Amino acid sequence: MLPLGLLTAAQGHPMLVELKNGETLNGHLVNCDTWMNLTLKEVVQTSPEGDRFWRLPEVYIRGNNIKYLRVPEEIVDLAREQQQQQQQQHRHHAGYDGQRGGRGGPHHRGGDQGGRGDRGDRGDRGRGRGRGGGGPRGRGRGQS
Repeated sequence: MLPLGLLTAAQGHPMLVELKNGETLNGHLVNCDTWMNLTLKEVVQTSPEGDRFWRLPEVYIRGNNIKYLRVPEEIVDLAREQQQQQQQQHRHHAGYDGQRGGRGGPHHRGGDQGGRGDRGDRGDRGRGRGRGGGGPRGRGRGQS
């Protein structure tokens, strides 16, 4: 299971975040993004020594400052179930439909829907050579 999948499943649930500087933050996950930046609400921040505490309404944590996250076990189970459901849905939709081709349907590439050759309407002339002449490789030192 990927960490971002776990974090998205943990939204709205409590978690503990330890930062690289030793501080810990306990709160409810409000939001997370692809860089693992987090927003927590109803936060209790603890100093690295563990002797001072602050209560904060909301905290934004940049992902590269996070050392580790502690998430309740039931959230891990929930994320695992969600991942399995998504895989089953994906398998159901990606089933074989009896036709050839990858993208299927009219106006799509792949399969035997069109007889245009490779791409576009160049037929069997290959990939095209830009605006220059049809010479061997490049222009070289002189035009012949």
